Amino acid sequence: MSLTLTPFDMATLLDSDEAISEYLSQVLADGDHEELIRALGYVAEARGMAQVAVASGLGRESLYKALSPGAKPRFDTVLRVIRALGIDLLAMPHTTPHH
Repeated sequence: MSLTLTPFDMATLLDSDEAISEYLSQVLADGDHEELIRALGYVAEARGMAQVAVASGLGRESLYKALSPGAKPRFDTVLRVIRALGIDLLAMPHTTPHH
């Protein structure tokens, strides 16, 4: 008996604004910039990469390159993608307990 694993497709779980918001909020809370870029790629795939490219003003190839593993996109590029995804970033004080 052999075990066959199916590839995990994160984009299929990101099927609502609420799911996307919760996912990105968690990634942002973790504070890993590479994970954030990867997460934005998943969300862009879920929303439709071509549509996000048009909305962000980036070419599709540029968008794929900016969101690829190991990419270090400029901050303004990240903001353009976030806006194109219909997401707002909010600043809040840390909610960690005081020691």
